[in-house]
Amino acid sequence: MEPRTDDLRINKSQPLISPAVLAGELPLPEGSAQFVQQARGTIENILSGNDPRILAIVGPCSVHDPAALLDFARQFKAGTDGLTDAIYPVLRVYFEKPRTIIGWKGLINDPDLDNSFQINKGLHLARQVLLDVADIGLPAANEFLDNTLGQFYADIVSFGAIGARTVESQIHRELASGLSMPVGFKNGTNGDVGVAIDAIRSAGHSHWFPSLTKEGVPAILRSTGNPHSYLILRGGGETGPNYEAVHIQGAAAELEAQGLARSVIVDCSHGNSGKDPARQADVMYSLCEQIAAGEDAIRGIMLESHLVAGNQKVVDGVAETYGQSITDACLALADTLPLLEQLAETLGQRYQL
Repeated sequence: MEPRTDDLRINKSQPLISPAVLAGELPLPEGSAQFVQQARGTIENILSGNDPRILAIVGPCSVHDPAALLDFARQFKAGTDGLTDAIYPVLRVYFEKPRTIIGWKGLINDPDLDNSFQINKGLHLARQVLLDVADIGLPAANEFLDNTLGQFYADIVSFGAIGARTVESQIHRELASGLSMPVGFKNGTNGDVGVAIDAIRSAGHSHWFPSLTKEGVPAILRSTGNPHSYLILRGGGETGPNYEAVHIQGAAAELEAQGLARSVIVDCSHGNSGKDPARQADVMYSLCEQIAAGEDAIRGIMLESHLVAGNQKVVDGVAETYGQSITDACLALADTLPLLEQLAETLGQRYQL
């Protein structure tokens, strides 16, 4: 017999729904499509410096309970409705989680939190969540980890992110070059800002890359390049935090040297907080001081926040705490809103908003 040489380590497969079928089952209403289009334009104007407001991307580390996420969304919107002259609130809606070794990979990969990996169910849940968020009246931000899954729901996403683990990946740079929304690139996990600036430059160019069509057919797609790609500072394991004035000014100078927008988004969590959610407040205080002193390169902030502070482990037979993260620890929404109020007040005093 001829020896078998393929799929030697694949022992199971299941059919994957096509993006077009999923969109047919969960269509994007015309009103919501207009909302997403307008939100993307607003975010582009803020990050390019044509709108003096600051982008505020806030929400749980990851979505594991859609009901709690939507509860957070409603309270977040209500708590920021009076601040929109100065800040533009966007809900963090992350469905995929990069893992250092192994662990729960997010709502799409394992929606039942039991290692059953019902990915088609996860895709349905993810798209429905985004439709519900748009119906609430909030733009959604999402990290793109798998380079094909975006075809299932990217039409409802207003801001995309490429994470610190994938910022050096050519595949993700190509993906970003074809995304229909503004995209933020995080600095590397070690704190290297240069790789993110390289990614921004790469995403601005046209690329050919393999992906899926909306019909679910493998295809080679050609992008036109994404002119709205921006830098996210999130600190690093080797460099430490990078949110203080010297870091903001240095990053802005590097961007300008490459002919890119002098525009920085600061992630108050991760390396900038040492993964201590309470220290996100320290980052915000520093950013407010810099803005008050005239720094105009700070165009956006990111906060990890949920209904309940901290995080929890999923344990069989033990009831979960409603509204608490099962991945990175978060700041409670009740402690987050005062930070956003302070940011709005700082912007208002500076720009007379």
